[in-house]
Amino acid sequence: MGGTFDPIHLGHLRAAENAREGLGLDQVAFVPARVPPHRDRPPSNALDRFAMVALATAGHPHFVPSDLELQREGPSYTVDTLAALRAGRPDDAFVVIVGSDTFPEMRSWKESERLFALCAVAVVGRPGEGGEEAPPLPEVSGVERVGGPGLPISSSAIRERVRRGLSVRYLVPDAVADYIAKRGLYS
Repeated sequence: MGGTFDPIHLGHLRAAENAREGLGLDQVAFVPARVPPHRDRPPSNALDRFAMVALATAGHPHFVPSDLELQREGPSYTVDTLAALRAGRPDDAFVVIVGSDTFPEMRSWKESERLFALCAVAVVGRPGEGGEEAPPLPEVSGVERVGGPGLPISSSAIRERVRRGLSVRYLVPDAVADYIAKRGLYS
């Protein structure tokens, strides 16, 4: 599961758990992007974002933080990350977990055909989507919609709450809230 994670929040963790349970995944790696290719540079630096991911995933036996994209210079392209993961673990199968809002953009990602050949894709619904309200997925081999409860939380709303001096408890793990406060992030 890749992303900016600025900051990682309970919605990210719930989506990952939905995919893990729904697809029977052994492990979910959280891969913060060093330089997101499809958006502006994040407010927090990559090391702070990785530290928050590590704190958020520390208590889950199947969640692991990955600094793979932080080790590479330049934009963090998912296809490059998957190629590196597969090279290191050629016998493993990989699934990219994306939100239903992100999935339609994947065809515009770098080397999208190669990307879809390297992995399966789990599309996690956004809160409020469900049943007939969920947008239909195109017929693409290796793409599966994952159900489960979602949490209507966004990183931008969390950053805004911090900027306004409001609590982010129960939106992010406690360790992440403490880290944000101690580092003075988003103020």
